[in-house]
Amino acid sequence: MPAPSTPILTERLLLRPYEAADALVFFTVLDEGRGRLLASFPDRLLAVATLADAQRQLAAFASDWRTGRFYVFGIWQRATGTYLGDICIMPQQASQAEIGYYLAATAEGQGYAREALGAIVAFGREVVGAQRLLIRCFADNARGQAVARALGFAPEVAPPAPKVLPWFRRPFREKPHAHLDILHFVRPA
Repeated sequence: MPAPSTPILTERLLLRPYEAADALVFFTVLDEGRGRLLASFPDRLLAVATLADAQRQLAAFASDWRTGRFYVFGIWQRATGTYLGDICIMPQQASQAEIGYYLAATAEGQGYAREALGAIVAFGREVVGAQRLLIRCFADNARGQAVARALGFAPEVAPPAPKVLPWFRRPFREKPHAHLDILHFVRPA
């Protein structure tokens, strides 16, 4: 059953499903962050190469929301209405859901990721019905690890990584990257 599309308010943030009118800010943050986000969000960046692509992607997010496949929230600063990035939760098998998020470079280091993650943890438990939550991040992403740990996620020994990473839908890697070690952080919902 799909979740209601009610916005989530935190002390400083508004998290809500995207609307068609959000395409420009969504595209701008991705386009400006392309270099630093590529390793972690290759599917998103390859799918959103132009503003028209951004419009199509937001329509796909709306469809995914209606079917309950994937819940993507834009993150806005409440006081200013500034778009900061997004956070998503994807239900998986065995009552697990995976969370992913990114912020505009200008929004990093201000506690917004922790605040948004706290809201999505509650959404995962209360709305999605997840019993276990997963965040994956690269071993060299100290900030991502700190955010996960701050919200009660703990490292878990991950199974050996396959030669082809199944959650990357497109073959984006032309050369090996030293930071391909991926850590799994989990917590009960």
